[in-house]
Formats: sequence, structure tokens, C-alpha cells
Amino acid sequence: RGYPATGLDPSGRPAPPSGEFWLGADALGRDVLVRAAYGARVSLLVGVGATALATLLGVAAGTAAGLLGGAADTLLGRLADIVLSFPYLLVAIVVATTFGGGLVTTVCVIAVFSSAAMARVVRGEVLAIREQEYVQAARALGAGPLWIMAVEVTPNLAAPVTALASLQVPQAIVLESTLTFLGAGADPSTPSWGGMLAEAQDYYQTAWWFLLVPAGLLLATTIAFNVLGDAVHAAVNPRRA
Repeated sequence: RGYPATGLDPSGRPAPPSGEFWLGADALGRDVLVRAAYGARVSLLVGVGATALATLLGVAAGTAAGLLGGAADTLLGRLADIVLSFPYLLVAIVVATTFGGGLVTTVCVIAVFSSAAMARVVRGEVLAIREQEYVQAARALGAGPLWIMAVEVTPNLAAPVTALASLQVPQAIVLESTLTFLGAGADPSTPSWGGMLAEAQDYYQTAWWFLLVPAGLLLATTIAFNVLGDAVHAAVNPRRA
């Protein structure tokens, strides 16, 4: 909701921070603080949702590649190379133009590209785990690939996967904001930090708060998740911290 009577000055410019608008108003007289709070829901939803989907896909592909080896490993490895070789933003814009933008498209595109990196890490961990004595013992006792994957390998992937996922969340948030800024992300009618940055590009010289608030929130969120990821990595794998 806009407040043109108080959110805009007589010349039509956004009102600066004040007692009524703590973080100022935007070009339509809307409270920047309220829009930033609503935008946090979109950015965090995309960040966590895309990371969860990428983790699911990456763990499945990386585990299968590491355990099965041979042709399966080669095929999945080449698929990961192909995904990572494409320019992310170009593919995202093409997909958004073809199928329409929105949160679902944004989450799917980010998840596919993030899952390739996750699969590579998981594959390396599985190659090391499968040589452990307890895995060899389970194989000698007649355990099949599915049993080994579910009981012996997957539980031991929890630590590295959790650490990597916590670092991928801020990357997904930044990517969502970039896509929204370019017009290929969330619906413009849905408040998001990237959308606020896009709206502020014509007003940053006269309304600095309009740009500073979403940019500062993106920076603070990215730093917070990176610090959390480093802490999780140090806790679950102190030898590599």
C-alpha cells in the first residue's frame, strides 16, 4: 500500500527516513521497511528452497556416481560438466522468457545449477567412504548397492552436505536477487530485495535509502550465512577447518 500524501514530497520524490517511515519511502510512497520485511520472505524462501532441492538432486546423483562407477559415473560427471559450462544468467533469462518468470522457475533454475556442484562434492566423499572397512564388510556380507547407499554411505554424508548447503543458501539468495533485478526472477508485484534494487536504480541519486536498504540486507544476510557455513564446516570437519 502506498501513502502518496506523506510518502512523497511536494516534488514527487520519495520521503526520507523519518518517524513515520523509519527507512524512508519508495517511488510510490510505500514504506521501505515494510517492503523489505515482505521481501525477506521471498529471498529466504528461494534461498532455502533452492538449496534443499539442489541438495536432494546433488546427493542422489553424486552418491549414484560414486557407488556405481563405470558408465554411470562418466555419464553423471559429463552431465554435471555440461550444466556448469552454461552461462547461468543467460540460461535463466532464456528459461524465464520461454516458460515465464516466477518463484517456481527461479527455484528450479537455481537448484539445477547448484546441484551440479553439490554432486561433484558428494561423489568425492562417496569415493572415499566406499573404501572404508565397514562398507567393504557390508559388501562381503552380501549387501546390495541400495542397502550400502542408504545405510552405510548416506548417513556419513550428513556432515559435508550440511556444511556445503549452508554455504549455498546465500549464493541462491544473491542469484535470485540478480534474476529479479534483471526482470527474470520473481513477479514484479511480489516484494523482493532484488525487485527493490531494480526499482531503486532510477532514484539512487536522490533517494539513497531506497537502494541502501535492500543492498544492506543482502550483504548482511550473505555474510551471516557464510559465517554460519564456516562454523558448521569447522564443527563437523575440524581437520579441514
